[in-house]
Amino acid sequence: MQLKPGSICKIRFSRKCYLNAHKVSVILVAYNSAKYLLRCLFCLEEQSVQDFEVIIMDNDGSAGDFVKNKLVRTYQSLNKNLGFASANNFGACLARGEWIVLLNADAYPEPDWLANLLRAAEQNPEYSAFSSRQIQYNAPHLLDGAGDAYHISGLAWRNGYNLSADKYGLEQKEIFSPCAAAAMYRREDFLRVNGFDEDYFSYFEDVDLGFRLRLNGAKCLYVPEAIVHHVGSASTGKRSDFSVYHGYRNMIWTFVKNMPSPYIWIFLPLHILAVLFFLFYLTFRGQGPVIWKAVADAMRGLPRILEKRKTIQKKMKVKPNEILRVMSTGIFEPLTEFLQRNKR
Repeated sequence: MQLKPGSICKIRFSRKCYLNAHKVSVILVAYNSAKYLLRCLFCLEEQSVQDFEVIIMDNDGSAGDFVKNKLVRTYQSLNKNLGFASANNFGACLARGEWIVLLNADAYPEPDWLANLLRAAEQNPEYSAFSSRQIQYNAPHLLDGAGDAYHISGLAWRNGYNLSADKYGLEQKEIFSPCAAAAMYRREDFLRVNGFDEDYFSYFEDVDLGFRLRLNGAKCLYVPEAIVHHVGSASTGKRSDFSVYHGYRNMIWTFVKNMPSPYIWIFLPLHILAVLFFLFYLTFRGQGPVIWKAVADAMRGLPRILEKRKTIQKKMKVKPNEILRVMSTGIFEPLTEFLQRNKR
């Protein structure tokens, strides 16, 4: 099946696609990642649980050599790079499992990774999303993340990034949202909130999805036994102009769309302060044009984002203080995380 412009909007969330032929549908989005995909598929072949299908969404034609892999039920070559958000949404429509598992091509799961996610889901039916324990592939003594944290300023980060993997991220607990590099979602809930926001293209889309799931009454559990070894930013590069542009533009949109009243007004000064800090910091670092363009484009997109906000807030099923309960609220937490992230 060839993807045509506009076809995603028509079919992506059709419940008729839901056949439940497998317990789990693993979606891999390929872009400039062929050299990582072979090892990722090998790790999936080694999983102790095999009741799953693999769906490859190929954003640049680089993954065609893997279409005959025994695990791959669906291989979809896209006409162009649609981005992480759109490709996963399309994959979710093609999925037949009760659970959708998103896995980056450069994330290598340990053999009991999927079994531990499913065990956590069975033991904690009140949760709809589950986050893996990510270890830095190139520095295995360090955490790559223990799920995502969301701060009242609108900033977000991976819990425990750059901390010792032997000491941190060892406890199962509720977190704000999963990192989509290795995450599991109940498919029904993923579809209920319309999946990823495709205007985001890439970056911050998983935080935004996690926020909307929470507003809809869903919760996320971090599962430390579900371990993947993550290369990180293999397709776009760390600190690249691409990641800066999409990350900060989408950060602003996420805050405006999702932060419930009255907190959006209470925390707006903090959000503006955070944006100003990174405007000047990244300008000093030599990425001034890209960060200023990101903020300018975020402002230009606000009318559309405000329309989305109306729908999201109208459908909110929880009280605002329930959202605040799982946010990071320390005034100096963003600074601590910023220093931790940049210490190496």
